[in-house]
Parts: sequence; C-alpha cells; structure tokens
Amino acid sequence: MTLRNLTVPLMWAWAKTLFAAGLCLFVHPVFAQLVPVHAEGLQEELVSVTLADGKRTQSGVYSIKLGTTQHTRLAVLLPGYPSVVRPVVSDGLMQSSRLTGNFLIRSRRHLADEAIATLIVDCHSESGDYCSSSYQASAERQRDVQRLIDNVRERYSSIEEVWLIGTSMGTISSSFMPIHDPKPYAGAIHTASITEPEVPNSYRELAKFDYSRSGVQQFFVHHKNDPCFLTTWNGAKRISDKYNIPLITVLGGNGFQGKPCMAHTEHGFKGMEALTMSAIGRLVKTGRADQLEVK
Repeated sequence: MTLRNLTVPLMWAWAKTLFAAGLCLFVHPVFAQLVPVHAEGLQEELVSVTLADGKRTQSGVYSIKLGTTQHTRLAVLLPGYPSVVRPVVSDGLMQSSRLTGNFLIRSRRHLADEAIATLIVDCHSESGDYCSSSYQASAERQRDVQRLIDNVRERYSSIEEVWLIGTSMGTISSSFMPIHDPKPYAGAIHTASITEPEVPNSYRELAKFDYSRSGVQQFFVHHKNDPCFLTTWNGAKRISDKYNIPLITVLGGNGFQGKPCMAHTEHGFKGMEALTMSAIGRLVKTGRADQLEVK
C-alpha cells in the first residue's frame, strides 16, 4: 500500500470525526473527490437476494436523498444496453459500475427526494456481460426483479407504490414486467423507448407489442431529436397515439458526444437530466402527465 493510499483513509476517518463533532468548517478537495458526481447528495446500499434456483443472485442499488426517510415511492430503474451494471458500493455510495454513464444511473440523484427512493436493477449474476432481450421479456425476469423489490419493501415499510422506469433496451423490461404480473406496480415509464423493433439489429420482442395488455398506467418520455434508429420520437408518437399513452417530449440539451444510440446524446437526455428527472418525479408522485413538454 502506498503512503497516499494509507493516508487518505486515515484523513477521511479523521474528517468524519470532526464533521460529527461539528468542528470542520470546510471540505478539503481530497474529500470532495471521494464522492462521484453521479452519487452526489445520496445515501446508498447494495441489496442482493438469492433467486429461486438457489444458484443465481439478483442485485441492485437502493438510493435515497441524504437526510430523508419514510419514502412512499420506489422508482425501479431498468438501464439500457447491455443492462449489466455490476455496481461497486462502499462508504454508503455506489463508487462505480459498468453503466455509470447510463441516463437513469447517472441521473438518479435528480430523482431521489423526500418521497422517492430509487433502486437500480442489475442483471442476474449468471448473465455474463449481456442481459439478453429474451430474458428481459420473460416471466423469469419479472420474478427475479420482483424478488429484489420485495426484499426492499420488507425493509422499508413506508413504500406504498412501485414504479418501473426503463430506458432504451431497459424498456423491454418495463414493458413486459407488468404483462407478467401487474399487481405489484403502480405504473411504468418508458424513456427513450424501443420504438422500431422490426428494423435490423433491433429487439424483436417488442414487435407488435400490445401496450394495452399492461394492466398499469404507462407514460413515454422521449427526446424530440433522439438520433438512435431504434428509438425514434416519431415512433414514440405513433405508439402513444395508438394506445392513448401520454408522451412527454424533451427538447434541448448540450454536450452531445458519441454514437447516436449512446447515452451522451439526445438519446440519453444529455444536458437535460435534471429537468427530465423532475418531470419523471412528478409522474411517479401524481400518476398524471400535467406537463407534455420538457425544455
């Protein structure tokens, strides 16, 4: 262990003692760096359950806003491709993961508040590096994730409603889970949803998908200029009109970079994270789409 690696933990322990005593008046840069931007203002824990086969585990990260308790809403976050998170949690924060740049994961701090706790969902432990679309559409996926949700609700009894929030490939899960069992969920929110399942290299599971079978209220949240060929705004509007599902359209943003279907373009609401999550939070708390544009 280097001197620096030894010194930082000792300094951090000393600083926390001073914080507790109310004696520390400033935060040294070395301590500020210990909190990743995506986890600012959060308190988090890794949650894991053994699945029915006794061999696999299902994990997730439970997040709340610092200083809050008695949350009434649980927002279950179902991230996009490859939907394998493998979070590393220490010192009460998710320090890293394979999908830290994903819209839902990097923006969860803007959703967690006095009423809403969030739960990032990983793929099961034997999935390898890819959480297959066929598995995400299956009843097994619903049972595996529900087992994790049940564990959280047993520990945090103030939770009254559970909302599914998927993004991109994760909308396969947010679409199919209520089909397999709608009872546990108050609603489903599909962000940057798969709207073109029949084009080459898309996800055929959602081809001719009947959203009216869901059994829960649903909402679409989509950027007007989403550049991904799998997740077009026109496709979202077509589905919204056909099934009478409210569509919240996001406009604007900045700092776009990467390929069209990556998380740092309009596909991942880059530059609009806080406003988009604020709109999603209102859906979760009210069950109504009072705002159809976010800009």
